[in-house]
Amino acid sequence: MKILVDADSCPVKDIIFEVAENFSIEVVVVKNLSHDIKNDYVRVITVDEGKDAVDFVILNNTQKNDLIITQDYGLASLVLTKYAKAIHPNGWVFTNNNIDGLLMNRHINQQIRKRDGKLTKVPKRKKEDNIKFKNLLEDTLTQILEK
Repeated sequence: MKILVDADSCPVKDIIFEVAENFSIEVVVVKNLSHDIKNDYVRVITVDEGKDAVDFVILNNTQKNDLIITQDYGLASLVLTKYAKAIHPNGWVFTNNNIDGLLMNRHINQQIRKRDGKLTKVPKRKKEDNIKFKNLLEDTLTQILEK
């Protein structure tokens, strides 16, 4: 069991590294060339900046019961088919029960943005968001390790 991190635009990397080290769990961080991540505990894989390059590396390295941390709904849907777990940095879980709805909402929102040319404003991250994520990460790791 390992944690794979979609590091492009991941706001909780430091939390992941801290919690993983406390649990003694391997962490693989996948990033593109435009990011610089240095941490002695984690293994970093750097890929080209091509579309979905990070996602393909994560998917190819995912095994059953791994934990993937991503904001990418498409990647989450693919790792779920490999019997891995996926959580969002905002502190909620991707599941087989919610992934279809999430993908549909993403598609609808993309169509609206294309038609209207408007981008949605992302709310500023709060301290409570980090606490929520950390609690979920710890709970998820505990559940996986108990199996």
